[in-house]
Formats: sequence, C-alpha cells, structure tokens
Amino acid sequence: MKPNTNFVIPHETIEEVKSRIDIVDVISDFVSLKKAGQNYKALSPFTNEKTPSFFVVPSKGIFKDFSSGKGGDAISFLIEHEGMTYTEAIRFLAKKYGVEIQEEKYSDAQQAEASERESMFILMNFAKNYYQDILNHNDEGQSIGLSYFKERGFTKKTIEKFELGYALDEWEAFQTEAIKKGHNKDLLTKTGLVVSKEDGSTYDRFRGRVIFPVHSLAGKIVAFGARILGKEKDGKKSQPKYINSPETDIYHKSQVLYGLYQGKNSIRQEDECFLVEGYTDVISLHQSDVENVVSSSGTALTEDQIKLIRRFSENVTVLFDGDEAGVKAALRGIDLILKGGLNVRVVLFPDGEDPDSYSTKLGTSEFKKYISEHKQDFISFKADLYAREAAGDPIRKAESIKEIVSSIALIPDPVKRSVYTQETSQLLKISEAVLLTELNKILIQTRRKKEKERNQYPEEYPVTVDPVIDVAEASKTDPVSLIQFQEKETIRLLLNYAEKDLENQKLSDFLIHELEDVEFSNPVFKSIYKEFKEHLINGKAVDSKYFTSHKDPQIRNMVTEMITSRYETSDHWADKYHIVFPKENELLDKLAYTNVLRLKLRVLQKMMEENLLVIKEAESGNDWDKLDKTLTDQEGLKQAEKNLADLLGIVVSK
Repeated sequence: MKPNTNFVIPHETIEEVKSRIDIVDVISDFVSLKKAGQNYKALSPFTNEKTPSFFVVPSKGIFKDFSSGKGGDAISFLIEHEGMTYTEAIRFLAKKYGVEIQEEKYSDAQQAEASERESMFILMNFAKNYYQDILNHNDEGQSIGLSYFKERGFTKKTIEKFELGYALDEWEAFQTEAIKKGHNKDLLTKTGLVVSKEDGSTYDRFRGRVIFPVHSLAGKIVAFGARILGKEKDGKKSQPKYINSPETDIYHKSQVLYGLYQGKNSIRQEDECFLVEGYTDVISLHQSDVENVVSSSGTALTEDQIKLIRRFSENVTVLFDGDEAGVKAALRGIDLILKGGLNVRVVLFPDGEDPDSYSTKLGTSEFKKYISEHKQDFISFKADLYAREAAGDPIRKAESIKEIVSSIALIPDPVKRSVYTQETSQLLKISEAVLLTELNKILIQTRRKKEKERNQYPEEYPVTVDPVIDVAEASKTDPVSLIQFQEKETIRLLLNYAEKDLENQKLSDFLIHELEDVEFSNPVFKSIYKEFKEHLINGKAVDSKYFTSHKDPQIRNMVTEMITSRYETSDHWADKYHIVFPKENELLDKLAYTNVLRLKLRVLQKMMEENLLVIKEAESGNDWDKLDKTLTDQEGLKQAEKNLADLLGIVVSK
C-alpha cells in the first residue's frame, strides 16, 4: 500500500487530540517523573545532570527543562525528545488517546513537502507487517520460523507482543512485494531493507532468517535484527548468526535499546533495569514475567544507551553468561555504567547458561529467586573475580586492586566514591588511606587529561550561551540587562494574569495602555508582547497555552520558563508554624504598577547614559549649541528619573 503522504490532519482533529492530552501521562512514557508538590520533576532527558531540573506542570499542561532551556507542551516534548515532526506527534497522540484521524487531501505544494522521514517509518511498519504475515501464513515461515520460536518456548502472545516475523529465503521476495504495494525504491535502500550493489542490482538484506523488530521509545519500528536458522547450504561459507539494520536517518544503534519500549513501564515501577546481551534473552525474561529488561542487541554498550536507562531508573543489574566471554562483557559494561552515574549490580549464571536458557530451565519463581540471591555490587563482583585470578600472586593482587580503584574513580558522585572505597578497604583488607592515595592519583591524571584536551581541541568543548539573555547573571549596573529584566517581568505578568481584574480594569489593559510608548529591546520579549497586543486589539483571548505551543522554539522555551516555578511554599509554614506568605495574585495591583514604573525608570536611565556620551562628544568637538541642548535634555531626564524614583520609594544618585 502506498504511504498516505498526500493527506493532512484537519484542524478539528488536532484540537480534539489536544483536548485529551494528559502531559504527565505522555512524558511518563519517556521519563521517570516524581511528584514534587503540585508538579512533577525528573533528571533532564536532554542533558546528563546530577540534580533534577526537569519540571512538568500538569495544571498548565507544560514542561520546562532548566538545564537545556527546552520547554513547551506535550507535542513540543515529542518533537524535541523523539525527533518527531508536528504531524507525527499528533498521529502518535491520536493513537494513544483513541482519536480517529479523518485526513484531508494535501494540495500539490503540500504534497511536495511530505516528510521523507515519515515515509521511512511507514515503510518500516510495512516491512514488519510483511515479515509477520510470512511467519504466520506462509508455508516456509510456519515450518521454519514459527517452529523455531515454538522450540524456544515462545507463546503466541509473546510472538505477537514483540511482533516477531520471518524473511523468506529468496533474494528479492520482500522488495518485489514492497514495490508492488507502491513503496519508493530509493527508500528501500535508505532504510537498509534492501542492499544496493555497485552494478546497480539489489537484493533483500534479510533472507531465510527470523526477524526481531527494533522499536523506538515511542513504539515506531526503526530497525530489524535477524537470526539465521540452520547451516548455509551447499557447503558455502557460514554467514553471521545475527545481522542487523545499518545506521539510517531514523536508526542510530548507539541510541536504541532492544526491549525498552516494551519494558519501560516495568523498569520505572520496579526502579531497576536488567541488562542482557541478546534479543531472545529479553523475550524469554518477559515470558518469565520479568519485564524490566533491555538489551544492547549484541553491540557494545554506549553512553547514550546508559542515559536512556537513567530516564527510567538509576539502578542497573547486569545479567551475563558465566563463561569467560560473559565475564569480560560484564566488566566492560560495568565501568561505562558507573561513569554514567548509575548504581550497578551483577548476576552471573552458571557456566554454559544464559538468561534465556536459565529462565526457561528454572521457571518464573525460581529464576526470580536466583537473581535476588546472586546479585553482587560491582566491588564484590570484581573482588571475587580478581581474588580467584590472583590467588597466591601478590603482583597480580596489586594489579587487581588498581583495577577496582580505577572503576571507583569513574563514579561522578564523590559520596558514592567514598563509600565504595571504604567497602573495598574492608573487603580486600587493605588500608583505606592507601586506596585514597591511589584514587586521588587517578582523579588528578583524569582531570589533567581533560584540561589538556580542552586546550588542544577547544571546538569540542564549546561554551554554551543563552541566545536570548541571561538576566539572572546580569550586572546590576548594566542598563540593557536591567531593562530586559523588567521586560521579562511584564511578559510574565501578562502570561499569568492577563485576565485578572485590578481596581478598575484588567491587568492586560493596564499594562498595554501604560507601556504604549515603550519599545521592547529584547527581540523575543518584543515578539511575544506584539502578538499579545495584536490579539487583544482584535478581541481575541490569548494565554500562556497559546505561546507554549508556538512555532518559534525560542518563544516556546522562554514562555515555558516564565510560567514554571521550581519551588513551592510548603503548607507546613501556615499549618504548623502560622507563617503566612501573601500570594502573588493578591498583590497584582502593586506588582503591575511598580513593574511599569521600574521599566520606565530603566529606559530613562539608559537614555541618560546614552545622552552622557553625546555630551562628552559635544565637549570634545567644541559643539556648544549641541552641548547646551543635550545638557538641557539631561536635566529633563534627571527630573523624570527623580519623579519615578519617588513614586517607587527608592533613592537614585544625584
């Protein structure tokens, strides 16, 4: 079937989707949120931070990430976090909330702009359905693919849950069917489903293999893994047991974990993530009722994959085979997980067993019991391992201790480093002071190495600067920053209280009337104020929700920041200590009035500063007429400054 790229979602449908959105429900699919008063908070999914600065405000339907500056509504989150287009985000939410989409036909111009990325997702979904159909309804698929899955003990429910399939053992079976259904031939190679040779001929990448679809966090098919069954025919050289989709515009293997889509809710609920090696390990554990499990799909674990896990839990338990290869894989993974700031434990299975085989052998309850009883923290695991290797060899023992200290040095949290150092001292019966000396040596070397790299390659360590303005760090004597601070406060009051009544008019009417002759200097604040003013003049109500869905990301992020508070006053202040803080909306008359005065005062002070430069220029050029005029102007500005200061009850310099 040809992709529906020539259809557009009607406005009414979009509004219906928006009306059903629960932002906490949406973001919880991707980030582990914790209640914080009336709001929710989490570690930023956009940066690798230690202290939570990501906030979700359900009452306003917004999120704000203070570490990266990103913010907006649920749709904005899907665009920023998942890389979806606006249309993809609406379709995703429509499916989530059961809203049927009645699409309207694109114009020719709109059709020309149809997203290639969206077409790739459509093609990948077609491929998944095709492989599933072959598995369940084709003679070869049933006799080879389905038989294999049943031999592994996979039930029909499990096969459907992971959308498993089978690729026919033919060179062009899939691409022939895809082209017949109207799919673009170029996209077949761009998605990696078809391989193109130098002579221009093509062939199906997956042939004679069982298929494991790989999902994004949002549940879209981004890649496939495929396992060969049996030996290569006619004595030909054996092929790899597993092959995977190549890197594409929609698939970056270092940023995807197999099973995370199916297991993310369980990981969040259990506050623990089991990490295994392969596809079948994940599937078998799900069938054993252990769903908080993911796999790096046979590739080396990456920092991005660890960040993915951290969104749902900070506790990782690595499950690996008990053979030598499994142990080495566990060691590599442990150090990277520690570096990512997560808590790590290890479970090794008996030699010759893996999570797949052992969960099948023991059954659900016994397997869970085994994991619970055989969990080791990484210190105990490494100490036991090295103790066996270094038995009776003092040189090897010294090397083992250094290995363990090197792992501790990777932990970013100094408190955790200290605790693990104490534990290592007790476990290995070696002075804590000796371990600390070795630890400090490694930390100093690491810091020097980073400083050297920063000096050699400054372009790889860019200094990030807010493109709008950093009013929090502004100098008190910097007139531009002081003006923009008051501009920001004006916008904040409008966004939060535009329709609130003052003594004799609405707050929005008061501010816009009083600031009629004031030109905003900051481009973002200026754009927001202009739109606000135009809507009011045209009799249209506009609020913060309008701007948190704005097409301009700078406006969206700035507005979200201004209406999101990181802190709330505890109810205990009033209930327990009888200390009552007045609420902002009870002080609106004063806030609006003083903000207007302060903004005008800051603009006046900037004009005075600019006028002083003109006075100096006139003096140096002996332009007495100009000097006389500017001195007169300065006196007028100075008097106006004094009048405003008196109204505010502050003193200004003479």
